[in-house]
Amino acid sequence: MQDLDFRRKKKRRGGSGKTGRRRAKSRTRRELHLKDVKAPLSSAREKIYRNRSGLAGWFRELAVWGAELLIVCMLAVFLVAAFGQRVSMAGDSMSPALENGDVVMINRLIYQFKGPGRGDVVAFRKEDKGHYSLKRVVGLPGESVRIEDGKLLINGEELTEDIYVSDLSYAGIAEETVTVGEDEYFVIGDNASASDDSRLSNIGAVGRDEIYGQAWFIVSPKEDRGLVR
Repeated sequence: MQDLDFRRKKKRRGGSGKTGRRRAKSRTRRELHLKDVKAPLSSAREKIYRNRSGLAGWFRELAVWGAELLIVCMLAVFLVAAFGQRVSMAGDSMSPALENGDVVMINRLIYQFKGPGRGDVVAFRKEDKGHYSLKRVVGLPGESVRIEDGKLLINGEELTEDIYVSDLSYAGIAEETVTVGEDEYFVIGDNASASDDSRLSNIGAVGRDEIYGQAWFIVSPKEDRGLVR
């Protein structure tokens, strides 16, 4: 009887060992299964992260590109407004510097920092809806202007520099001394015999607020293209 009991106990011990091994194998299988499940989940998360990172980078590049394009457009608009306004020359009053039909670009920015200088070719108009005229500045604010014997006198002295005027046989209002007012400019066309300018009483000195800008470049026709002199 005692032997029988001993065998039974031994048998039970052996069965318990097998059960333990089964449980260990089962745990191993579950762990492997969990690893197999976690692997694709981790891979999926990495793909999502990469996709999100790539999309965010794409949006950043798009934002930078958009900002650069906006800056370029704003700069282009500014340059056109400041330097690219066009005025066409009507008539021969500025020949030979400008010929009839020449299209010139106007610098509107320069006179925001300084006043027109003697010798500048300026675009101006006396009426809000009138055509712009192109003439050369000869008299500055505060100066006295007079034309005598075909000579241009500034403050009583003959002007010999920065003058391109020819044929001043007609003096107009400058037959008597004309004092140029504050913020006003006396202008004359280079081809004075064909020019309506400050010598005429209905034009007179041109106010600073009537000057559109400085003519600086001839755009067309091609044969006349170049800087205004």
